Order: sequence, then structure tokens, then C-alpha cells
Amino acid sequence: MKYCLVYLCLLTTWCFGQQDLSLKRALVTAKENNLLLKSERLNITQAQADLITAQLKINPLLNNQSLQLMSSTHMLANSGWYQNVNRQVWWQFTKQFQVAGQRENKIDLAKRNTDIVEKNLVEYERNLFLDVANKWLDIWSIRTQSKIVQEAKSNIDSLVLINKLRLKNQVITETDLMRAELLANAYSIQQQTFQKEEQSKRLELRNLLGVDKEVQVDLSDTFFGISNENLDSLIQYALANRGDYLSIQSTIAAAESNVKLQKSLAIPKPELGFIWNPQNSIPYFGVFATMPIPIFNKNQGDIQKSIIQKEQADAQAIGVQKQISTEIMAAVQRLRSQKENLTHFEDVLKKSQQILSNVKYAYLKGGTTIIDFLEAERSWLDNQRQYNDILQAYKQNYIQLLFTTGKINQLANE
Repeated sequence: MKYCLVYLCLLTTWCFGQQDLSLKRALVTAKENNLLLKSERLNITQAQADLITAQLKINPLLNNQSLQLMSSTHMLANSGWYQNVNRQVWWQFTKQFQVAGQRENKIDLAKRNTDIVEKNLVEYERNLFLDVANKWLDIWSIRTQSKIVQEAKSNIDSLVLINKLRLKNQVITETDLMRAELLANAYSIQQQTFQKEEQSKRLELRNLLGVDKEVQVDLSDTFFGISNENLDSLIQYALANRGDYLSIQSTIAAAESNVKLQKSLAIPKPELGFIWNPQNSIPYFGVFATMPIPIFNKNQGDIQKSIIQKEQADAQAIGVQKQISTEIMAAVQRLRSQKENLTHFEDVLKKSQQILSNVKYAYLKGGTTIIDFLEAERSWLDNQRQYNDILQAYKQNYIQLLFTTGKINQLANE
């Protein structure tokens, strides 16, 4: 009874410790737990700190100068050197003022830069989700291939058992049995290879997801749904949601804000204040004002630089827009082509399965040789693998379409 309870606990731990992840669930898990993504999010906090800095006003300045008469020959009669009649004091309180919207432009630029960081995070997530989806698909492909080999091995294992009885009854030769056993052993080796490769891929997927427990992909997940959408609507969606294009748009807005800031910085900042100046016990009060004279330095370099940065961002936006359109059109064309291949190949699978069944029946009835059966078996396996390759390519192209349109982010947010 005690051992049964221990076994039950271990079985429960394994069942709940391992997840069968759909593609969507894998993306959601990565968004919640990926360590590098968490680190990337801190860039937004840093950008927000820059916004706080931009909102700060310039501190006032307090200046003091004190002159003490040290020569006793010049001191007033009956006065000590420490008395105020032998001292001059200068107190100056001033503040520099930002004019021509300089502070407002700094705040606006900081907001634009924060928006760039936020859009960069969207792009980082998009690329991370692509890595997760590709790794998920790698495991899906390995498991699917392993299942195909397992089915082929089951057919051969049953044949081996039958041939052992047939050899005992002297219906077949020992060569027929050895050929079936060799093929069964070859399938076993292939399965072991698949298992080791799957283990390494699952470890890599765990790292991308940021989880410690074992993960497994859900072979029944079909995640298709946008292949029939209008091409123009896909392009418009991408331009409205893809992180790289949004980042370029935010960069353009930041460049425009920077041009305004640099032009406003060409206006000198005045410094104004008051002076309290007791001289030898005689109080004086005055005002202080200073203004740089913009003869040589009018911030020409930074103004020119900001204008060029704006032109550069505009050119990048046009390039990225064309690149997005090209990527989506190519992805849609490849996806439709692979879908047609899948449809055509389904008939091939049915025929190869029928041929294998007929040849196996004929062989067991003595109507053909084991060579014909093994040839039908290999043909069936090749067709199954080819179909799986086409299906994997179809899924891969679909993931690429999700990536190019930016809908892969939406899949993680649903």
C-alpha cells in the first residue's frame, strides 16, 4: 500500500510538472517569464526617469563674497577688525530662465523617446515570440516524425512476430525474418535519435519560456486563422502594429521634437536676480542680469544634426514600409503554395497506405516476396515523411506570416 501511494505521488508530480503547450500558451508563458524580456522592460522605466529630469526646473544660485579689511592703519578709530565697518559683503541670488519653450521642448522630446523605447519593446517581443514559435515547431516536427517511425516500427514488429511463427512452421526462410528484424532495429535507432534531439530542443524551449519545469508541445494544436485574409488588410495591420515600423514613426516624431528643441536652444538663457551688498556697514541693494550674446555660438551644429536625423528617419520609414509589404506578400504566396501541396499530397498518402495494406496481405498469404513488402513499407514511410515536411513548411510559413504582420504579438496577448 505504501509503495502504491509513493507511485501515485510521483505520477501526480510528473503529470502536473509537465505542460502540454499550445503555440499560444507558449507565447504567453514567454511573455510572462522570459528573463531577458523582463530586463528589456526596465528600459521603459529608465526612459521615464529621463522624462522626470526634463520636467525639472533650473535651480537658483546663491553667491556670497566677503572682504575683510586686514590692515590696522586703515581701520576706523576705536573699531575692531571684526566689526562691519571694516568689512564688505556681497550676497547675490539669481536664477537662469529657460525661454522660447526650451523646457517644454525638452519634456516633449523625453516623451517621444519614451514612446520609442515602448515600441522597441514591442519589436523585441515580436522577435522573441518568433524564436519561441520556431522552437515549438522544431519539437512538434521531431515528435511527429517519431510517431511516424513508431507506427512503421509497430508494423514491422508485428511482422517479426508473425515471421517467427512462419519460420517455425517452415513457411519462410530465415532471411525473411532477419530482414524484418534489421528494419525493426533501424527504426529503434531512429527513435532513440529523435528522443535525444527532442530533449535538447525542449531544454532550449524552457530557456526561452523562462520556466524550470518540463514542457511539451501539444501536437493537436492547429493555430491557423489568417491565411484567407485580404492582403491589403494584412499590410495595413502590420503598419499599425509592427514594432519596427512603430519605432520608426516614433523616431520621426522624436526627431521633429528635437529640431524644435535645438532651435529653441539657440536663444540665450538669461540669468536674473538680486544683490544685497553691505559695504563698511552701508547697505546697498541692486539687481543682477546677464545674457549671453549670440554672435558666434547659435547652436548651428546641433540644429543641422537634428534636421539630418529627421531626414534619415523619414527615409528609414519608407524603406521599412516597403520591406513590410514585400515580406507579407512573399509569406502569403508561400503559405498558399504549401497549402496546395498539402491538398495534393493527401491523395498520395491514401494510395501509399492502401498499397502497403495490399502488399502486406499478399505477403502474408504467400502471394509476394518480403522484398516487395519492405519496398512498400519504405515507400509508405517516405511519403509520410514527405507529407510531414510539407506540413512543417506550411506551419513554418504560417508562423512567418504571423511574424511579418505582427499578429504574433496579438496571439500572445489574447
